[in-house]
Amino acid sequence: MARNIPDIPHHSAAPSASAESSAPRTRNAAPRLILADANSFFASCETVFDPSLAGQAVVVLSNNDGCVVARSAEAKRLGIVNGTPWFKIREQAMHDHVIARSSNYELYASLSHRMMHVMKEFLPGQEVYSIDECFLKSSADDETLTDICTEMRNAVLNGVGIPVSIGIAPSKTLAKISNHWAKQHSGTNGITLWNHIDEHHGDEALASVPIDDIWGVGRRLTRKLMGMGITNALALRDSDPVMIRHRFSVTLERTVLELRGIPCIEEESDANGGVRKSQIICSRMFSSPVTGYDTLAQALSVYAQQACHRLRRQHSLCSRVAAFSSTSPYQQNYARISDMKVLDDPSDNPMIITKAACEALRPHVDQHAAYIRAGVLLMGLSQAEHYQTFEGFEAARDTYELGSTIEEISRRFGSRRVGIGYGGLRGSGRSDTDTGASWSMNRNMLSGRCTTRWDEMAVVHAR
Repeated sequence: MARNIPDIPHHSAAPSASAESSAPRTRNAAPRLILADANSFFASCETVFDPSLAGQAVVVLSNNDGCVVARSAEAKRLGIVNGTPWFKIREQAMHDHVIARSSNYELYASLSHRMMHVMKEFLPGQEVYSIDECFLKSSADDETLTDICTEMRNAVLNGVGIPVSIGIAPSKTLAKISNHWAKQHSGTNGITLWNHIDEHHGDEALASVPIDDIWGVGRRLTRKLMGMGITNALALRDSDPVMIRHRFSVTLERTVLELRGIPCIEEESDANGGVRKSQIICSRMFSSPVTGYDTLAQALSVYAQQACHRLRRQHSLCSRVAAFSSTSPYQQNYARISDMKVLDDPSDNPMIITKAACEALRPHVDQHAAYIRAGVLLMGLSQAEHYQTFEGFEAARDTYELGSTIEEISRRFGSRRVGIGYGGLRGSGRSDTDTGASWSMNRNMLSGRCTTRWDEMAVVHAR
């Protein structure tokens, strides 16, 4: 990808050579946070290798093509809401010429990686917050920073094909609000600075943000805050932070301070490869109901190995393994089962972890119940290199290197080539990365995995 990148500061540029450090304009005393967030990311990814979708109403569905999880701008204008079951709107969607796609996780992850790689070349301090957004930092003045962000947006759009909106503010929470402002107001050209919003709109800008739209304020907190008369971002900003801490939490107190322009949310682990400090979960809904322990154990063994792979990737051990499963909540006799096994010693051994997950649920399984989802949760995490104890109480490490062998084979030959139990059984055709079991995930409207599969690469015809 050929482009002209401005001489700007980032992790590999010498400060003396940067435009930011040599600019004659007045620099801000403190660095500002830049939030770059892809527009309708999943739907935009679908358009990259299928230009015919541009300008169309596109929705992306969850596992097993269940619910709407992403929408293009055109689909949003039709009133389609995230979380809506697809079967409920399928007929109307067909009438409105809505195009549905199954979640193409491989494509989305690949394009996310490319997008983040492009953006980190423009500004320092990249913190990948999620698959479609990242924070960056800069102390440049408004004009220089706007120019840099404009170049960055163009580079991502031209080089990756994903449109990005950018919010710039002294704190992460205000950067989030600025980013949403950029998406909602076409005259911003996709870039908004909080100080410009504040200068032209004052308190009206925060008053227009509902309390449930504020980053970090969930549904439970929304109800309690609204009961106190705090219905928007302005009211939360002007509330007493000490009272908020006492009645709620220090986390919400930080949100109050962030709305005042005081940065106090710490940098988090990279979402693309960060370390999970408290728990690792792998959970899926089945494509068809599962009956009986033997079949349920097949799924648990697969999910346990996937969770174990993440555990080993971050060089951690776990001391507790939990498993859970449930029937459909729409059935009369809804049932949810769960239990936990405490390991004798912290472990990263896939055999030990898989066995514990299956044994946790064995006594609770109703042989006649139709379970529609299951999951495995690894808890009590600790870093393997820091785990120290008395002699004879060492961690139950994978001394036979079974996990390492499985991972090496998977890297060289692809997933499902080898594994424990059903973890080593492959499907066929486009589903060969799954187990091929009757309960495996359905993706009947899956687009091409153009960046990760040789046999699904996009073909361009010159005519």
